[in-house]
Amino acid sequence: MIDRRSRAALRLLTAVVLVVVYVPLALVVINSFNVDRTFTWPPSGLTLHWWKVAAHSSGARHALLLSVEVALLATAVALLLGILAGLALRRTRFFGRNVVSLLIILPIALPGIVTGIALNNAFRTMLGVELGFLTIVIAHATFCIVTVFNNVQARLQRIGPSLEQASADLGAGSFTTFRLVTFPMLRSALLAGALLAFGLSFDEIVVTTFTAGPQEQTLPIWIFQNLFRPNQAPVVNVVAAVLVLVSAIPIYLAQRLSGDVVSGAAAAH
Repeated sequence: MIDRRSRAALRLLTAVVLVVVYVPLALVVINSFNVDRTFTWPPSGLTLHWWKVAAHSSGARHALLLSVEVALLATAVALLLGILAGLALRRTRFFGRNVVSLLIILPIALPGIVTGIALNNAFRTMLGVELGFLTIVIAHATFCIVTVFNNVQARLQRIGPSLEQASADLGAGSFTTFRLVTFPMLRSALLAGALLAFGLSFDEIVVTTFTAGPQEQTLPIWIFQNLFRPNQAPVVNVVAAVLVLVSAIPIYLAQRLSGDVVSGAAAAH
């Protein structure tokens, strides 16, 4: 058991960590309403002017649309490959199974700059492909697949193969079993994985920097390139505030879904 002093110390440490993480984020949101473009503190007044300017910024709108398109496509690819890989590695046994599982998970564990340089070299020198929209989607899918794969693996391990075996005993084929038995049990796990994958792709900047063409500018890259331009600083704060909200929503929903999944599994047992 944890004594009272240890409990108090843990609470204090948790509070300090939360302050360090979330106070700067709150400051960005507040500064997006700051009347003064130099961000004097405390603000002399609040305004929606910078939000209106950001809404009329063609560069910001194009970057936002591109980020959403890339995230949606990367998530779709991750769903397809994550389901197939998760089913193959959980339901079958073959030589090198653990190595394949490690290779699937590895991209999200590697530093983003290493992944970016490797993919840049692969696209440009080995495959002779020009960097552009498609290369960004492929690059993002390499680490988005991990979230779907892990969720599928965890869910399959939790439910076991008994229901699928019962379906096969009743004469159902592999596709019918997947459609009527396996997929419904995986649905919430897949939704949680897809939300996490979308969030990861939407705010990715390091890998994108090495795999985007000169014409492609996602929202995180747009923010970075305009961060030190005095005239654009207030608009950058607005876009950054939007990015925080858009990234937080799918992560929150995925966390809630994962919590519901665990609660449901515990109740079933």
